[in-house]
Amino acid sequence: MLEELKNKKVLILGFGREGMDNFLFLRKLFPKKVLGIADKSEEIKKPDKNVRLYLGKNYLKAIRDYDVVLKSPGIPFKILPRTVLGKITTQTEIFFENCPGKIVGITGTKGKSTTTSLIYKILKRGGIKAHLVGNIGKPVSNLLFSATPNDVYIYELSSHQLYNLKKSPHIAVFLNIYQEHLDYYRNFNEYVRAKANITRYQNENDYLVYNSQDKIVREIAKKSKAKKIPIPANYEFLIHPVRKSSISNGAGIRIPLVGKFNLKNIMAAVAVGKIFGLPSLKIAKTIENFKPLPHRLEYIGTYKGIKFYNDSLSTIPETTIAALDGLGNNVETIFLGGFDRGISFKNLAKRILKSKIKNLILFPTTGEGIWREIVSLKRKNKFRAFLVQNMKDAVKLAYQYTRKGKICLLSCASTSFSIFRDYKEKGNLFKKYVKKFAKG
Repeated sequence: MLEELKNKKVLILGFGREGMDNFLFLRKLFPKKVLGIADKSEEIKKPDKNVRLYLGKNYLKAIRDYDVVLKSPGIPFKILPRTVLGKITTQTEIFFENCPGKIVGITGTKGKSTTTSLIYKILKRGGIKAHLVGNIGKPVSNLLFSATPNDVYIYELSSHQLYNLKKSPHIAVFLNIYQEHLDYYRNFNEYVRAKANITRYQNENDYLVYNSQDKIVREIAKKSKAKKIPIPANYEFLIHPVRKSSISNGAGIRIPLVGKFNLKNIMAAVAVGKIFGLPSLKIAKTIENFKPLPHRLEYIGTYKGIKFYNDSLSTIPETTIAALDGLGNNVETIFLGGFDRGISFKNLAKRILKSKIKNLILFPTTGEGIWREIVSLKRKNKFRAFLVQNMKDAVKLAYQYTRKGKICLLSCASTSFSIFRDYKEKGNLFKKYVKKFAKG
């Protein structure tokens, strides 16, 4: 495939982190080749003289003039003309087609980053030549220049990266699937089909580690030709290790991650470690020493007697419900709301009504929608509800109304784009003001 690019006109579509990596990769292969770069931003400068730029609102028009279009994940397929889809490729596709090493691919609507990071740590501790790549690791294109058959690539795979793959990883980990990214795909079925590519092209020599309690994942797994390892059902020797004995020679281990959903992530990582034949004790020690990733049910600390948790990556109701299940009845204040993508909040409203929560701090625009859903289920309810426009006011209210010994949880069940740049900005502002007002 790489040799084929030599005599073809190539356009890099999208020039963010991955687009820049694609450019450096192609430039290393073809130092003098004229390349096209198309991006909706008008601020991009030519990286060298052998580049043609197509910028601004009409950036997609250039696609028809090129033989190969190397697309970045952030650009939805649905905005591209169907007539050009056959010429689209991606960094992920190029890597899968040319990588001589083994690939462990991890996908799921939620839990990918935690599971990917834990698998990487387990394999590294076990002496495997592992590399963390994809969304939370290094961009992969330039790694092809040094890849060997002994390398193992732990690859976090979003639906965007899986969409047009024609090859699946040697070991696939499929955690869950919920309604998400409906602003990116034409419909939910298209999203499911993209996710299914993680196992669609596996054969009898490959492995599929999958969540057997997720109905859609279970149905996809039925069609897979790979060796199947379900979690947690029928895999009891993995359930007990993380709580008790066999993995750590009877000593029991401390689990640094909160919530039942994280137990499934841990079990998936353990399963991969076992596929590689790693000793149970090394796996156990890695789990014990694992540091939870930022913005994923992250314990910030206890200030003025209140425990604060940052779950700013929660962008769907299911993950907020899971956070409430994990933290239990001590959650007294919760931050909710964000960008409206047309998702139903009915189940979340039911879960909140069953909880011991007293204070709802609501961001626009879905914060109001969640409140209306709660009121429609129970007009006379126990809650104080506050609509806020910024994180500073939100945290002030949390300190004012949350009692000592209770929990304040940021888990918005919505994407951040209504008033925040992204989940990182939202989570970092939460941490900033929690610590700032603790001093007052």
